[in-house]
Amino acid sequence: MQRQGRRADALRNSDRIVRAAIVVLRDSGPAASLDEIARRAGIGIATLYRRFGDRDGVIRAAFQTYFAEEIEPLALAARDAPDPGRRLVDALTATVDTLAAHHALLGAAQESGGFTVDIAERFMGPLAGVLAAAQRRGQVRADLLVRDLAAIVVMALATVHPGDPAHADPRRYLALLLDGLRPSAGTLPAPSDTRLRVDSPDPDLGEARSSS
Repeated sequence: MQRQGRRADALRNSDRIVRAAIVVLRDSGPAASLDEIARRAGIGIATLYRRFGDRDGVIRAAFQTYFAEEIEPLALAARDAPDPGRRLVDALTATVDTLAAHHALLGAAQESGGFTVDIAERFMGPLAGVLAAAQRRGQVRADLLVRDLAAIVVMALATVHPGDPAHADPRRYLALLLDGLRPSAGTLPAPSDTRLRVDSPDPDLGEARSSS
C-alpha cells in the first residue's frame, strides 16, 4: 500500500512538472529555466531530474503531452468527415496553425529533438482512416502514408520564425506541400525503414499522461 502511495505521488509529480513545463516553455521557449519549471510545479529541482533525467527529457515530455492534448484531437475530429479529402487538408492545416501559434514551445521541442516525424506520426495515427477514404475516392495519391502527412507537418513547421507572427511562411510552404498529395501517375520512392524514436527516460511518464 505504501509503495502504491509513493507511485501515485511520483505520477502526480510527473504530471505537475509536465504542466508547468508547457506553460514556461510557451513563455520562454528554449531559454526556459528548469529552476523556473520546478518552482512553478511546486517541486524541488532534484525531483525534476529524477523523473525526467535531463532538460531534453522534460521538454520532450511536455511537447508530447501538448501534442496529445492539442493535436491528436484534430486528427480524431477528421474521422467522421463526409469529404475525407477536404478534412485531411483541414486537419493538416489546423495542426500547422496550432503549432505555429506556439512557436516558443515548438522551438524548444525542435531544439531538444522532441519534435520528429515519428512523434508527429504517432499522434496523427487517427488520420489513417481519413487518408484511406480519400484514396478510395481518388482525392489523393494512392501511395501516401500517414508518415508522409506527419513529414509534411514537420517540414512546414521548419519555416516558423518569430519575425513572421502571421505565419505566412509555414502556410505558404504547407500549401506547396499539400499540392503533392494530389493523384499522380508517378510512384513515390519507398520510404526509409529507419524510425527515430525519442522516448522519455521515465517509465511512468506514459501512465502519468494517460491518467491526467
